[in-house]
Amino acid sequence: MNRKELAEIKRRLDREKGSIPCIRGCYVSAKGEVISVFRRPLGTIPEGECASYFSLFKKVLSGVPGKTGIDVVFSAEQMLSGEEHQLLMELRDSRADDDTAVMTLYQKIIDAYHSETSYVILLTSDTYDVPRHQSDGQRSEEDENVFQYFICCLCPVKPNKAALSYSASEMDFRDLGPDQTLGMPELGFMFPAFDDRSSNIYNALYYVRSAEEQHDDFVDAVFRTELPMSAPMQKETFINVLSDALQEDMKFEVMQAVNDRMIETVEAQKQEKQAEAPVISSAGMKTILSDCGLPLEKLESFEERFDAEFGRGTNLSAANLVNARQMEIKTPNVVIHVNPEFSDLVETRIIDGKKYILIRAEEEVILNGASVQIGDGGETD
Repeated sequence: MNRKELAEIKRRLDREKGSIPCIRGCYVSAKGEVISVFRRPLGTIPEGECASYFSLFKKVLSGVPGKTGIDVVFSAEQMLSGEEHQLLMELRDSRADDDTAVMTLYQKIIDAYHSETSYVILLTSDTYDVPRHQSDGQRSEEDENVFQYFICCLCPVKPNKAALSYSASEMDFRDLGPDQTLGMPELGFMFPAFDDRSSNIYNALYYVRSAEEQHDDFVDAVFRTELPMSAPMQKETFINVLSDALQEDMKFEVMQAVNDRMIETVEAQKQEKQAEAPVISSAGMKTILSDCGLPLEKLESFEERFDAEFGRGTNLSAANLVNARQMEIKTPNVVIHVNPEFSDLVETRIIDGKKYILIRAEEEVILNGASVQIGDGGETD
């Protein structure tokens, strides 16, 4: 699913726009005990509460594609006989109204997900008559495609501190005691995926709050399939591949150029508002490395190692490999953060046999909040 498709479904999560019959939930203690199970028809939920519930479901569709929004792919065998996929299909087809299927999903999650706090499993469904549009943007007269789906998310229950609140009846402030509130989802998923503005029962969209934690037990219980390599692992593996291939040619200027080119790719996608996330391939990286003047044997070594680690023909999300907001330079004693837009202000130099990282400072320099001048006492030829 690309950003436009995600945005289209997010707009459905609205009392007026969607076709959502109810919101279901299961309140679970930190020990895994079911505290309560509820089913609330949408028409009985006050508008403010309804908006709050929808904001939680929307978060599941707000992950960064390939990073916190992960594409789950089911195998042909799972499609034919896998009980996990069969359960997801039952939930979709019943619009999450099959009590047996719903309780089975709840129990799978409870058995697999372990939390230090209590949490709530939320579930809702929608049926979307997807409009077709002509090339000129006008709505087509062709039959609409029906997309039936459901969204599930797990939200931690967080205790708020006791606070004084005004009581109109007593005309005074009273201590209401600590409240229990729902936090934003730790994880969630939508099934099926909405690809090419159509239903794709071969895929699901999986959301995690943190790219560092994919909750493998949950994935195994609900999907029984392996996820792609996590974003942090992709970055670490990519750097290792680059270092192993380039060895002595892994120089500051080379990594700086690689970083700049990948950031350019990410920024171009944002400026042009492209729906698809920008990717990096082994062929694309070979071009970048070639532009850095690296010899052919290094390029071939990189390609060989890249294919061995990620698989031949694999494209990696550029956003997983580079921080477009900040370039970090680290030594054992100093850490420097630089806006990537001004990475050209940083260079390396050997002076009197010693290695230096130099930062050009032609504009104002502030030290501990004070504007300071840089003298010319240390000027070198």
